[in-house]
Amino acid sequence: MEGKYVNESRAVKSAWVMPQDTNAHGTMFGGKLMSYIDDIAAITATRHARRPVVTASTDSVDFLYPIKPGSSVCLEAFVSWTHRSSMEIFVKVIAEDLISGERKIATTSFLTFVALDENGRPTEVPPVIPQSDEEIMLHESGPDRHEVRKVRKENSRKFASVFTLKKPWERD
Repeated sequence: MEGKYVNESRAVKSAWVMPQDTNAHGTMFGGKLMSYIDDIAAITATRHARRPVVTASTDSVDFLYPIKPGSSVCLEAFVSWTHRSSMEIFVKVIAEDLISGERKIATTSFLTFVALDENGRPTEVPPVIPQSDEEIMLHESGPDRHEVRKVRKENSRKFASVFTLKKPWERD
């Protein structure tokens, strides 16, 4: 399968942070931002695979800088690494004070999406071809994150096997 350049899947989304988007601390709700992140990552994954996709995991959402109302958020996402049917998507969120023009990276995130065939089964995706220094650095470190993901998923399966589906009042 022929590879695709990172820029073929790159997606950008901007939004104005309004008062209703904030929490009791006067900063943007993390869940609202996480929704934006999943949305832009899904667009990116679909663009790369040209197939339906599903979110397989969110590795991390690292909140680095609080986002205040009146700011804008600009999300940039691209495929940073691929496996057989999965795509690792890197998302960075830049917060901008629209009055002063100050811009800071507020959040970074890695998500994994899986491409689906006509029967809803995982299907092969094209490899990604990095070009910029940033893209190359993320691509080269992708296999390490993939291994960490596998271990984390296995641990999640173990945790799930320990917990039961009993109702809270039925527990010992």
